[in-house]
Amino acid sequence: MILIYGIKERLNPIKADLSEVIHACMGSVIGLPEDKRAHRFIPMNRDDFYYPGGRSDVYTVIEINMMEGRKVETKKALIKSLFTHIESKLGISPIDIEITIKEQPAHCWGFRGITGDEVNDLKYQVNV
Repeated sequence: MILIYGIKERLNPIKADLSEVIHACMGSVIGLPEDKRAHRFIPMNRDDFYYPGGRSDVYTVIEINMMEGRKVETKKALIKSLFTHIESKLGISPIDIEITIKEQPAHCWGFRGITGDEVNDLKYQVNV
């Protein structure tokens, strides 16, 4: 699941395009299938969204939650791909993008009535 935060006046108009860019990067770098998109946009009021100095009002935070198992090189490639493609497709400079990857053990995930460590029919690899 991916959470995307930003100032609502700036985030709302680009949600669909940003979702496309994020999912394309997830697919090309970690092999996530097209039907596994789980994005949650959190448009915020300007007075509820504090961000570091030197950033503009397009400052966007992307939290990627996933089961642990990807290699460091894979996670770094994903982050760099997101920076590159968000800038080229949406014109948001990397200085205005913050990305965090939060990993949890498979047993901490629950979906389709089972835990992640019990699933045996994923259409993608976790250990990439």
